[in-house]
Amino acid sequence: MKFVDYAKVEIRSGKGGNGCCSFRREKFIPFGGPDGGNGGDGGAVYVKGSTRRSTLLDFKFKQHFHAGTGGGGMGKDRHGKRGDDLVLELPLGTTLKDAETDELLMEVMDETPRLLMTGGRGGRGNATFRSSTNRVPMESTPGEDGQLRWVILELKLMADVGLVGYPNVGKSTFISRISKARPKIADYPFTTLVPNLGVVQGQGYSTFVVADIPGIIQGAHDGVGLGLQFLRHIERTALLLLMLDVSGVTMDPWEEYQVLLSEMEQFSAALLNKPRLVALTKMDLVADETTLEPLKKQLAEKGETVFALSAVSGKGVEELVNRLAQEVAQLREKERAQQDQQKSGESGETHTLEDPSPGTPWESPDES
Repeated sequence: MKFVDYAKVEIRSGKGGNGCCSFRREKFIPFGGPDGGNGGDGGAVYVKGSTRRSTLLDFKFKQHFHAGTGGGGMGKDRHGKRGDDLVLELPLGTTLKDAETDELLMEVMDETPRLLMTGGRGGRGNATFRSSTNRVPMESTPGEDGQLRWVILELKLMADVGLVGYPNVGKSTFISRISKARPKIADYPFTTLVPNLGVVQGQGYSTFVVADIPGIIQGAHDGVGLGLQFLRHIERTALLLLMLDVSGVTMDPWEEYQVLLSEMEQFSAALLNKPRLVALTKMDLVADETTLEPLKKQLAEKGETVFALSAVSGKGVEELVNRLAQEVAQLREKERAQQDQQKSGESGETHTLEDPSPGTPWESPDES
């Protein structure tokens, strides 16, 4: 299945049905009066998250989504049928933005349906215009048009741990070692062209999700390399693991570290506030580990927690996985505590609810 994380679609809510102008005509009833019914309301548009979807592929090749049109009113005071609602199922982590104003409309974080656009109101039939001074109303109104919007859908992966590093730093090898994910692995840059997710089992029965983010290079925040296409996926991860190649084959690991932080900061300063760990990869290619002491000291001075590992030989992998599991568990516990605090605060608030007024949406001026 192709991974698609961006799509532009047209969404339209339903048009309201037209009101009817009709009069009751029956034998022995010479003054039957107006009996034209109201048009039905147009269908609304709802958005809900779905764990069954992991890509926006369905929205890449179908751009137009319309809710149902309301039925027209009919004689004998028959109202039109309400238009069918449209429910868009999107992968969790999808954001919706207005294509014209770039306004953030909604973030899909759970499977609860949420209203995006209301349908047009149905038109009035001539029966609703009847009054003591207007016994034979000849007017009716058309239904209101639905709302129309071009919307940009962006999928940002929701994972516990995001692997961030230069191309060919060993991210794919690492995630294939600790999970059942099978990303493409090769000895050339930009092997990974789409994010890969892997479910990792930590200590006990706890599990967490790791996202292999394709290689970030200098200038990524401006779209260089795979740049903006995948930097946004880091925003949804709870914990970052910066991976630095210390084999000496590529650039200096300290320079890699500085570039990664710079690119994340220029893309979104909030990324630097996320908790993170640092992994020195490809230790199996390091002849003398004492040569890495200056680098470890520099990272420690920056407040980083450093792990040395080799995804090929397995050295240091278990220790790092256990530490990641501990960090994820702490973050989840902290999030639960915040949610409980919010719920307790909301439960202490009092709300006054007004009784809805009875009757149909359209009422005759003489009716009370």
